[in-house]
Amino acid sequence: MRFEKWHGIGNAYLVMEQDELPMEAKAARVRRICHPDLGAGGDGMLLIRDGGAGRRHVRIFNPDGGEAEFSGNGTRIAAGYLMERDGVDAVEMLTIKGIIRGERHDGVITIDAGRAALESPDHVPGPGAAPAERYTFVSVGNPHCVIEVDDPEPLDLTAVGAPIEHHPWFPNRTNVEFYRPVSRHDLRMRIWERGAGETLSSGSGSSATAVAAVVNGLADSPVTVHLDGGDLTIEVSADLDVRLTGPVERILRGDFDKAFVNELGSL
Repeated sequence: MRFEKWHGIGNAYLVMEQDELPMEAKAARVRRICHPDLGAGGDGMLLIRDGGAGRRHVRIFNPDGGEAEFSGNGTRIAAGYLMERDGVDAVEMLTIKGIIRGERHDGVITIDAGRAALESPDHVPGPGAAPAERYTFVSVGNPHCVIEVDDPEPLDLTAVGAPIEHHPWFPNRTNVEFYRPVSRHDLRMRIWERGAGETLSSGSGSSATAVAAVVNGLADSPVTVHLDGGDLTIEVSADLDVRLTGPVERILRGDFDKAFVNELGSL
């Protein structure tokens, strides 16, 4: 059972093709595959199959086994993988979010991440305290609670991020971003990802943070988001269309041991 491991500025995903997975991608199997000690280790898994009309279908899984609506870095990695596999510089992918187009230029991958929204069924304010004082809800296909802070560096994200992920105002849980403006075109951000915990970077989180900063008048597009794993550049249009640009890199190619595959089949 073949796989590749890629990362986008420290956000690592295991890339597999549907034809290489001889079983259903059940949550328990995804958790085992992504486990850092008992599996190949990753912030998630991308499952790819070829479809009609030249489109490639991409499913995105969090390391807890849940299927994600969207991942900016994951989708950029899928685009980079497909471009290298097929010898092209542009690709069209079908995801839960819809059709996403990717292109390669000057050694980086750009995706059209679609239109962001400031409300969705994933955000239902109700009784009780708000999740944070200075937060903006942003959906980029998945939910984000974006919080402006004086300084994200000293924060214990496990202590402050995990309770917000499970706050009752977010019925499907949420990603949580903590950021501060550095200049009109630069933000510093740290991320607590839904289903993954603290990660070095997040493409969808960076996109949501850029949107929040722009709509709140704290930044101007394009915005460079500085994360622990590196930098991503986000373009935000007047109607909140988002384009996300950054590098991706393959780490390794491998094959899961036959005994490991047999264990997966029993899960």
